[in-house]
Amino acid sequence: MADEKKGGMTVAEAGRKGGVKVARERGRAFYEQIGKKGGETVKAERGHEFYEKIGKKGGESVRASRGPEFYSQIGHKGGQKVRELIEQGKRLGRAARGAQAEENEGEGRAPSGGAGMNSGRGSE
Repeated sequence: MADEKKGGMTVAEAGRKGGVKVARERGRAFYEQIGKKGGETVKAERGHEFYEKIGKKGGESVRASRGPEFYSQIGHKGGQKVRELIEQGKRLGRAARGAQAEENEGEGRAPSGGAGMNSGRGSE
């Protein structure tokens, strides 16, 4: 039924064409807004348990098609990513503290060296 042609175009083609036009006219934020609104409506109508149920169903489907090893692999990848982000945060923190220390180093003291007011004095 979805591939039925009316006016030389399938329903799927017409839907895709309409979606492209709306995306061009309204942008990504529009889709985010209507998606959020739809999710809130479903939650109000069906409750939190509905999302738990479909999440479990989806997880079981993935396990059946990819096997339990898949979850082990993606868990390992997630752990590696978290480790990388923690290290990146530590490096940025050290760099920020180093820059802060350099800024504070010269505060409250007269400039040293260079050609100050007294340079060359007493050598006459």
